[in-house]
Amino acid sequence: MENVHPKARHAACARALVRRARKAALGTIERASGHPFVSLVAIATEPNGTPILLLSNLALHTQNLAGDPRASLLIEATGPAGDALAGDRVSLIGRVAPLDGASARARFLARHPTSAALLDFADFQFYRLAVARAHFIGGFGRIVALNAADMLVPTHDAQALLAGEVELVSHLNAAHPDALAAIAVGAGARPGAWRLLAVDPEGLDLALGDETIRITFAARQRSPEEAELAILRLAGASA
Repeated sequence: MENVHPKARHAACARALVRRARKAALGTIERASGHPFVSLVAIATEPNGTPILLLSNLALHTQNLAGDPRASLLIEATGPAGDALAGDRVSLIGRVAPLDGASARARFLARHPTSAALLDFADFQFYRLAVARAHFIGGFGRIVALNAADMLVPTHDAQALLAGEVELVSHLNAAHPDALAAIAVGAGARPGAWRLLAVDPEGLDLALGDETIRITFAARQRSPEEAELAILRLAGASA
């Protein structure tokens, strides 16, 4: 990224931070008082990077959203030790709306498989945060205002990849576990049985237990065939 504009570099860092996240702080507006209300939620992302939430309609934050859909998500990568404010973090600002579709379910459960039991309860539903803008802090002196275009990946030319993503993820996990592990180790992660969570035009998400990493492609991928070839090339380069 040596020749990339600083804002574009910060935007890429912010997008990767969102892709790696398993949880976030959700800020809503309390219906009774109008005060800010912050809660902890599990998240995943749509192929374009839009956050996906699985919320109970009985929860206070969901009731707040029914009254006012404006919300924000804080996602952070601060470490357990040292300066608590030294790590990257991004605040996403937008509006929350209900979300239907098999893709949201597959992507969320790939990251949070134990949440499948929650879907047996009638009060749980998927939602999305339609990102309007973002505020990224990447350490001292790196504070950047980003818009939706900075945070979201275009998918209009990658409908084939989106349609075949679930099958591609299943195939690569079954047929190429060693390649996925090699990619993770090549990116600096610890050795282990890494599994593929999701693929989008910009990159892929890998997980080992509760640890998630983001790998970015060198070029956009538009179909399952292109993405599989790019992933296997990444594995070869990492070997």
